[in-house]
Amino acid sequence: MNYANASFQAAYGLSAQLPDSDRTEFVLSGRSNVGKSSLINKLCNRKNLARVSSTPGKTATINFYEVGTAYLVDLPGYGYAKVSGAERERWDRLINRYFESGRRCALVLQLLDSRHAPSADDIQMLEYLQWHGIPFAAVLTKADKLKKAAQEQAVQDFTRICAPYGCTAVILTSAEKGQGIDQLRQLLDTAQEALEDGV
Repeated sequence: MNYANASFQAAYGLSAQLPDSDRTEFVLSGRSNVGKSSLINKLCNRKNLARVSSTPGKTATINFYEVGTAYLVDLPGYGYAKVSGAERERWDRLINRYFESGRRCALVLQLLDSRHAPSADDIQMLEYLQWHGIPFAAVLTKADKLKKAAQEQAVQDFTRICAPYGCTAVILTSAEKGQGIDQLRQLLDTAQEALEDGV
């Protein structure tokens, strides 16, 4: 994929607004403040492509970023306690509709904070992906906050935790330092080729 040519396409707050799926899509999923926007910016070598906020729960829409012949699709973050019940239900409907509408989703990047064990919401998302047979890789964020030994332990722990749910890869990343970004790009390129080749 041509990451240097990335651009924001649109944000959709209602499932009826979602565009037709006419190309490969890579989905970023994760709890609020796990680092989805920062990862998008680092993947595409752009500081402000995706708006980064220190306040959880800011991404209340599905955001589409055009990257060459594919889309990066940023889902609303989940698990933020201060969001109203009605807003959480809207998010749930939006996410369910996205996954259940037959889109050309090549891979979900399930972001997990490398410093902490998965939350109950994280586990629920892993169960959702497994139930629907959606291929996903675990992307561990904020690796720069861990020492080397702790990084290695995190990869081992998350590999063990995520394997029963059908996880295809575990990649340790740091949007701050660029760690794991090349590996992640290679994973996306391979997944796109496989989908387009009908594998």
